[in-house]
Amino acid sequence: MAHQRIAVIMAGGSGERFWPASRKLRPKQLLKLASPTESMIEQTVARIAPMISLDKVYVATVPHLQQACREHLPQLAAENILAEPHKRNTMGCLSWFAANLMATGFGMDTSIVVLSGDHLISPQEKFLHTVEVAFGAVEANGGLLNFGIRPSRPETGYGYLQVDRDATAMGTADVPVRPLKRTVEKPDLATAEEYVASGEFLWSSGMFVFTLAAFMRETETSSPEHFRAIHEMVPALQAGDTAAASAIFEKLPSISYDYAIGERAKNTWTAESSFDWDDIGAWDALDRTMPHDEAGNVTQGGTLALVNTKNSIVVNETGLAVGVLGMEDVVVVVTADAVLVCRKDDAQQVRGVVEIFSQQGLPVT
Repeated sequence: MAHQRIAVIMAGGSGERFWPASRKLRPKQLLKLASPTESMIEQTVARIAPMISLDKVYVATVPHLQQACREHLPQLAAENILAEPHKRNTMGCLSWFAANLMATGFGMDTSIVVLSGDHLISPQEKFLHTVEVAFGAVEANGGLLNFGIRPSRPETGYGYLQVDRDATAMGTADVPVRPLKRTVEKPDLATAEEYVASGEFLWSSGMFVFTLAAFMRETETSSPEHFRAIHEMVPALQAGDTAAASAIFEKLPSISYDYAIGERAKNTWTAESSFDWDDIGAWDALDRTMPHDEAGNVTQGGTLALVNTKNSIVVNETGLAVGVLGMEDVVVVVTADAVLVCRKDDAQQVRGVVEIFSQQGLPVT
């Protein structure tokens, strides 16, 4: 029997490291960080559309972003953009989505690719080939599969996947699929350098493939609380009682998919992806995604004057005149109500600025 294949795009994050452009009602997945014409979530839908028909593409977000996602993605049916009633991390997101699938009649043989709405991936052909290989692997072995990325540098901002290099690979020569030994959280620089040098580790992309049956089986074993909640929410959703389903969901802990089942599951695999990937985690990522001027600067917006400035990122979302003089390796972002100035090396720490302003009671999120 052929498996029905669907895609779900997780798009509920806040993207605080892109403050002040990224806010509660306009997080990074709704920003044009990798294209001058398309938001990141628009790019994500366009990327998977050649493989998954749009009626089988879903977006999982939060209530305050549901309407904005619908406005960015008019090609999707409104009911395909689901809002989990409370933020409960990625395991909660996938549990709410699974309950909705089961309530609307999707079978356990449904194959699901879980994507993030704020990643840069290219070329499209290699991405689609990797997804096809991944679908084939989970449909054959019934496991949970992570997309692993071949590391190009010792990155401390990503999690890592240790694969079993001694195991016989499934998949294809360019997209080998091997058993996953373990997942590890973001390491320090020395550890990241060891991981990359060993050849045993891949970056964790935060994207997955599994059948609904495999997801439910591993959830029952590794996180019985989520398993019970899913089965309790299904009849409530079928009856149109979203309040009852929401009440069940609200009691769930906030925990990631990796912690809840990914690290505990017995049948786990990694596809060594053939595409180029970047999670666009902070402002310094624009160095990797946007064109530069002759001085190595990345600029967005109008009314800018850069003098004796090089290798910097300057974004102006206002009509103000913004001048940057004699600077190197800095980020300058100007919005209607806030200004950020930092060294590119410190771009990952922008959340600390947001926290201070929030403690002072300023409306910065």
